[in-house]
Amino acid sequence: MNSYRQILYHIVFCTYDRVNTIPADQQEALYKYITGIITKRKCVLYRINGMENHIHILSDLNPTIALSNYIKEIKTASNTWMKRSGNYPKFTSWAEGSCSLTYAYRDKQMIENYILNQKEHHKKVTFEEEYRALLREHGVVVDDRYIF
Repeated sequence: MNSYRQILYHIVFCTYDRVNTIPADQQEALYKYITGIITKRKCVLYRINGMENHIHILSDLNPTIALSNYIKEIKTASNTWMKRSGNYPKFTSWAEGSCSLTYAYRDKQMIENYILNQKEHHKKVTFEEEYRALLREHGVVVDDRYIF
């Protein structure tokens, strides 16, 4: 018998100290690399985008993979790749934590559009404001000692 699942995760993580170390002209290459990691794990990527200091990913999660391992693999592999490529000279590492939020499938298009429009969104809102708002919207109690 088959098992069915539909789990949409909106994952957000940032560069160490939220420093702008992902050059705009190298973002697509990074997204393509991360897409390969996601595909290799038999997950479906619906949208990836970000800014110079953070990334948003909307994907499902293969039920054979733990969320923490999934995020760790994306961050570890992309960290190594970015340093070896030479195209991200100011990049030192990803920040330690991340944000993982679940959504109903009916909200998929809304979240895809939100992620797609990051450049416009961040003309009005800082990453920290965005991050706090996402956590608040999901009922996550924010402890300032651990937010960044």
